Amino acid sequence: MSRTATLERRTGETDVRVALTLEGTGAGRRETGVGFLDHMLDLVARHARVDLDVEASGDLQTGAHHTVEDVAIVLGQALDRALGERVGIQRYGAAVVPMDEARASCAIDLSGRPFTLFEAALPPGTTGGFDHELAEEFFRALSNSARLTLHLQVQAGGNAHHMIEAAFKAFARALRQAVALDPTESGVPSTKGTLTQ
Repeated sequence: MSRTATLERRTGETDVRVALTLEGTGAGRRETGVGFLDHMLDLVARHARVDLDVEASGDLQTGAHHTVEDVAIVLGQALDRALGERVGIQRYGAAVVPMDEARASCAIDLSGRPFTLFEAALPPGTTGGFDHELAEEFFRALSNSARLTLHLQVQAGGNAHHMIEAAFKAFARALRQAVALDPTESGVPSTKGTLTQ
């Protein structure tokens, strides 16, 4: 079974195309015009073991906010579509990832109910065109459009690059578990019988 999705979203601010395959190897190209975001998407693809192509152009003259948020929206929509009825999935995933002095933890429930708890004392500033406050915006937009519950904490750190990278890696590792197929699950892992409403 190949779980894939390709979506495009065009607005007055951005033009975003995402192609996602859940059974992947980390292949693909990420080109958003925001160098640090490209790096974070590379980490998601590699550590979630998904194939991911992302092409985005946007109004970067006003900052990276619109591009980061819209990429997350389309990525979340692609994830939701690739999961389909969410039959046979593990549903839950959790990971704790250290990166030098930084450490992040992530728990995911592919519940069909969007919710984000993001806790991180990130220092103000910008890395590679990416305002540090956009980390929360990215994960909130993604969880809303993918319809998943996300708890993400940066528990330690001082270097913003390390802290954000640990968060993205923890997310990717937790996602890898949650989307995995469970050979013992023939239906939807919910007493309600659905994870899509």
